[in-house]
Amino acid sequence: MGFVLKEERGFSYIDEGEGEVLLLLHGLMGGLSNWEEVIEAFKDKYRVILPMLPVYDLPVITTGVKTLSKYVHKFIKYKKLENVILLGNSLGGHVGLIYALAHPEKLRALVLSGSSGLYENAFGGSFPRRESMEFVKEKVEYTFYDPKIATPELIDEVYKLVNDRHSVIRLLAMAKSAIRHNMKKDLHKIHMPVALIWGKNDKITPPEVAEEFHQLLPDSELHWIDKCGHAAMMEHPQEFNRLLKGFLQKIGA
Repeated sequence: MGFVLKEERGFSYIDEGEGEVLLLLHGLMGGLSNWEEVIEAFKDKYRVILPMLPVYDLPVITTGVKTLSKYVHKFIKYKKLENVILLGNSLGGHVGLIYALAHPEKLRALVLSGSSGLYENAFGGSFPRRESMEFVKEKVEYTFYDPKIATPELIDEVYKLVNDRHSVIRLLAMAKSAIRHNMKKDLHKIHMPVALIWGKNDKITPPEVAEEFHQLLPDSELHWIDKCGHAAMMEHPQEFNRLLKGFLQKIGA
């Protein structure tokens, strides 16, 4: 990636461009590269910021979606950000929803893609054959409609992660926290504009999850991307960016 990772006050983040703020949140096993095409496409008109979430750095006892939301709040306060348009994929979307409930005054709009928070068909709370590269490959490929998106580098990254005891304990704790923290009863309180940009072939947060979000969020619009799995901004970046651009224009951002 051609972007500079800044390190300040315990935060690691990318901060590119100027203008209204697009704050990007990655998923459980996601990282900075997931959003590369979005940063590239929007940094000329917006200030695009992507903090690394401390998924694997928290004490096990506090590892959870609420803790990540508090971390995002600390970051937003530290950077003195206002009227933020928050984009979240998978776990990042879930963290964004919790944040929107706690600090609506800081956000202007939300964009969710493959967000957890209602239901997800993730790893079932364990990795029974994590030592098997083939098993990990299957799990990573399951994320996408086109298994070719699961590059050997990506598979290797996840393999190392799930075979590191320190990381896998936190990974499973975070996944369990996301499942426990169901947001069905709270979504009606989120009144800001929300764009749901969803892969039609998402097997982790399937289409009916997007339909339910659309039904429960008072000011939401739902857009489908065909032949697309759980990480739309990676699998179909141009279509994702086109839909995002349309939403930003619609809300006057």
